[in-house]
Amino acid sequence: MIVISDTTPLISLLKIGRVDLLKRLFGEVLIPQAVFDELTVNERYQLEAEQIRNRQFITVKSVRNLESANILKRATGLDQGESEAIILADELHADLLLMDEAKGRAVSSQMSINIMGTIGVLMVAYEERELSADEVRACIEGLQNAGRHIGQKHYQMLLDKLNERGEG
Repeated sequence: MIVISDTTPLISLLKIGRVDLLKRLFGEVLIPQAVFDELTVNERYQLEAEQIRNRQFITVKSVRNLESANILKRATGLDQGESEAIILADELHADLLLMDEAKGRAVSSQMSINIMGTIGVLMVAYEERELSADEVRACIEGLQNAGRHIGQKHYQMLLDKLNERGEG
């Protein structure tokens, strides 16, 4: 399975100490150079940068056609990391692109790229019994406490999933 990630899901999972879920669910996760740079150059994410550098299952993969990413960035207003993640997913015919930003998700959908956000990762982890309902709730609380935005639609889907098993 080829999985590409944008910056935001990685930061969100790092903030709650759950980036390990990506390895358990997907094995290897590829990130384009711009995402690596966003994670390791920005002084706000120094703790996260060190964790990213030490995760062997997160691999930096260069976009073959950087000009495509630049065109996508200019045409859509996405940032460089989002643009490179989308182009890399397209170039590698990735099975999944991890992305939270609405605009990036819309562009990815138009390109028929399968997308999943942070909440989706938590849902799959719950379905695969990698997380209990209480752990999912703790993750959501951690995301909220870290100031991470959670879309109401996806939050409600997650609660519904927990309620299906009577664990809501």
